[in-house]
Amino acid sequence: MTNALAVSQLGAIKKLGRLAASSVMLLAASASFSVTSGEAVLEENNTLHEPFSALLSEHVKTIDSGASTQVDYKGFKQNSNRLTEYLNALAKVEKSTFERWDRADQLAFLINAYNAYTIDLILTEYPEIDSIRDLGGFFSSPWKKEIAPLLGKTLTLDEIEHELIRGQRKNTKGYNEPRIHFAVNCASIGCPALREEAYVGEKLDSQLDAQTKRFLADTSRNRMDGNTLKLSKIFDWYGEDFENNAGRESESWQGANNVNTETLSQFLLLYKDALNLSEPQVSTLEQENAEIEFLDYDWALNGTQ
Repeated sequence: MTNALAVSQLGAIKKLGRLAASSVMLLAASASFSVTSGEAVLEENNTLHEPFSALLSEHVKTIDSGASTQVDYKGFKQNSNRLTEYLNALAKVEKSTFERWDRADQLAFLINAYNAYTIDLILTEYPEIDSIRDLGGFFSSPWKKEIAPLLGKTLTLDEIEHELIRGQRKNTKGYNEPRIHFAVNCASIGCPALREEAYVGEKLDSQLDAQTKRFLADTSRNRMDGNTLKLSKIFDWYGEDFENNAGRESESWQGANNVNTETLSQFLLLYKDALNLSEPQVSTLEQENAEIEFLDYDWALNGTQ
């Protein structure tokens, strides 16, 4: 009886060992699949935007010592088939696929879509236009034209920016990311520079940070004279995006840095070096004592001269 019991116990131990080994193998396989799947999504997203990145590098010209850019719309028009192919690739992305991406990949997709469709809209009348506003009318706006087949709908530029990106509708969450205002480009001189490459999720934070510094360092658009901030109208139109972030339900912006700002001055202080602020000016902003003057916005086309 003792020998039989020992043999039985030994068999049970071996069986448990085999089960444990199988479980470890399954967990390892699952983890491997997860990593492989994540890498595949990353590669897929990067590849998706490569054609647009190539076009931007060819047809966006840096000016003013890097402070801004001009767009070679003539060159874009000559390569309009490549732009159309890219837009068709964006249109093929299903909403269910988009929703599986992480939020950085989603936001990069939406910013690129906005910029690419804006260029495509300009090309419909270029070179017969001097401003994107020429594409609208007394009762219409270029930003309200349904031109962008995306995620199962045909969207306007306003819907991409204000509803999907900024979350201005009750049923859209948005991304709580004020720096997008220095990335989406409205084809105008007053806009922040159109970046010379496409946005991609894996480096989106650094790209947005660079765009913000670039725009704020441009003294023709933003500067502080004495105790007076002279800022782009962007900060007037979208001031709420730079303020009261701490009370929002969505996650903090600026990724792992976990940054929230409650006032425009707090936001600007994050970029005090780009604005080249003196110590007294920094103190003025910290005490919320700065006067603010918003500069005129230049709606002329941002095309190459």
